[in-house]
Amino acid sequence: MKARVFVTLKKGVLDPQGAAIGNALGSMGFDGVTSVRQGKVFELDLTDGTSEAQIEEMCEKLLSNTVIEDYSVEII
Repeated sequence: MKARVFVTLKKGVLDPQGAAIGNALGSMGFDGVTSVRQGKVFELDLTDGTSEAQIEEMCEKLLSNTVIEDYSVEII
């Protein structure tokens, strides 16, 4: 079993790295980009007995900082 975890900053949290990427894209001639938010992706190889609750616990305890980040899980 595989899971993909997407971690992004919560709305309202400043994203200086995303802003820098957006500015760089604009300076490279990509004028269609109005905003960039950056994040992280984790791909987990899991044993068949791993529950979604365990994956949620991994996200809460280690993979994301729930104070400033949101996460979503996709089972592959």
